[in-house]
Amino acid sequence: MLTRALLPAVFLAWSALSWAECPPLLNHQFRTLQKKPIDLCQWQGKPILVVNTASKCGFTPQFEKLESLYKQYRDKGLLVIGFPSNDFWQEPKDNEEIADFCKLTYFVEFPMVEKSAVTGDDANPFYKQLKAISGNSPRWNFHKYLIAPDGKTVYSWGSSTKPDDQKVMEKLLPMLGS
Repeated sequence: MLTRALLPAVFLAWSALSWAECPPLLNHQFRTLQKKPIDLCQWQGKPILVVNTASKCGFTPQFEKLESLYKQYRDKGLLVIGFPSNDFWQEPKDNEEIADFCKLTYFVEFPMVEKSAVTGDDANPFYKQLKAISGNSPRWNFHKYLIAPDGKTVYSWGSSTKPDDQKVMEKLLPMLGS
C-alpha cells in the first residue's frame, strides 16, 4: 500500500519513465511569451499543430482560425503552438510586444513561444527536426506542421493553406476521435 511519504518518489519515478519514452521530436522545452515553461513531452499522445507566425504578414489573420481550432478542440487534446519568427522580415517586435499584439488584436490564448529562427542554419532545433521529418521548411510565415499523436508522423502545409482547410481537418479530426 502506498503511503503519503512514498507518493513523491512514485510520482518522480513515473515522470522519469514517461519522459524517457518521449519521442525525440517532442523532447523540447520552450518558454512562452509570458515566460511560462512548456514541455512538448507533456503532449505526447496528442496532436500538435505548430505554426511559425509574424505580426506584420498578410497571413496574420490566420490567428483567428488558429485560436478557433484551439478553443474548439483543446478539450479533445489538441495543442496549437505558435513560433514567432523574423526570418521573413515581418516580425520586428520583441517578445512582450508580440504577446500584447496577439492577445489584444486576435485574442490568442494558445501558447506562443519566444521568438526564434525557424529556417536555415539558425533555426531552432525543433524546427530543424520538423524539416528533417516532413521534408519541408517554412518558405513564409504561417507554415503549418501537424504532429500526429505518435510523435513521429508530421504533415506539412504552406502559408496559403488555412488552419481549418479540408486538407488539415482530414488529418486532424481522426487524431481527435472526431
